[in-house]
Amino acid sequence: MPLKQRILNKLSRISRKNKLLRPVMLVVIFVFLAITHFFAYLFRSWEKFALIAAILLVSVLGSSYALPVILDINSVGEDSLTFTSSLDEMINNGELIGVDDDSDIEGFDSFTDDSGNEDYDPELEGAVTVDDLLLINADLLEKMEYELKNEETYVYNQSDEIRRFSSDEWSIILVNKQHPIPDDYSMTLASISGSMKCDERALPDLLNMLKKAKSDGVPLIVCSPYRDMTKQISLFERKINAYMRRGLNYMDAYKMASQAVTVPGASEHQLGLAMDIYSADHKSLNEAFGDTMSGKWLAHHSWEYGYILRYPKDKEYITSIEYEPWHFRYVGKEAAAIIYSQNLTLEEFWEMYVD
Repeated sequence: MPLKQRILNKLSRISRKNKLLRPVMLVVIFVFLAITHFFAYLFRSWEKFALIAAILLVSVLGSSYALPVILDINSVGEDSLTFTSSLDEMINNGELIGVDDDSDIEGFDSFTDDSGNEDYDPELEGAVTVDDLLLINADLLEKMEYELKNEETYVYNQSDEIRRFSSDEWSIILVNKQHPIPDDYSMTLASISGSMKCDERALPDLLNMLKKAKSDGVPLIVCSPYRDMTKQISLFERKINAYMRRGLNYMDAYKMASQAVTVPGASEHQLGLAMDIYSADHKSLNEAFGDTMSGKWLAHHSWEYGYILRYPKDKEYITSIEYEPWHFRYVGKEAAAIIYSQNLTLEEFWEMYVD
């Protein structure tokens, strides 16, 4: 039986079984016959009609799928990108895997300022040298030196029995794409220099580390410590805009941005316990810093002051973050000693030693 007749028979059966649908089905049958006769007249062939109908059907379905995406892309301009709740879903699902800060990714690594300066990098805003930091915090350092003379300090011994840590301990809080910052998380911030701040509990050990680095001839520079949500969102959106200015559409730019800047709400910088450190002889946040004298000094001595290289090389499959030799996180001296001596990430430390 021809396809046309089978369709008519099917419509007729539906009409007979459903009295309420009869008027509608009669209209459908009429329209169907009109269309088929019209195309049959045009193409003189049922096969040609079927081909044209299939093409039209595919076109309609394709348009209905593509239109929302097109509208979504075109409705978001370079100056009006907004942070949406979809990011929270991606964090919870662990879908965003990238690097925590600015780094070299397929040549799309630079930001631009309002004047179009390609060398501008907002990550380095407010960077302070060790000399300036120690001078600014001279009074605190003097007070710390007095207290150290009258208090016992923690000294790590690999033969010591490793204690269990509580998940409630502030210094070892685990924040990553699978564990966003808790809504009720709070800390007291202390000024490092000007508007640069960090958790006040991590500042004394930071200053001691920088003081030791200076005495060892290591010219460190500190930048990008604590960031609030607004700052993190700004960095994320700026990265999207940077990719879009290079020709990517919004969807591709968004994907690339999520691999270059940690999604707001999942960055350790928002804890006040992490910061980026580079040096006077290597003023870039990239992997090459790990091969410099400053990078090696930090990797091998930061643990003595409670800081760890948070995203080590060859551990990307655990941290979901690429190797970042400039990103250091405070966890306290005891935890840092264990993490360094056993070559662990914070994720592995939690799995092995945290209750």
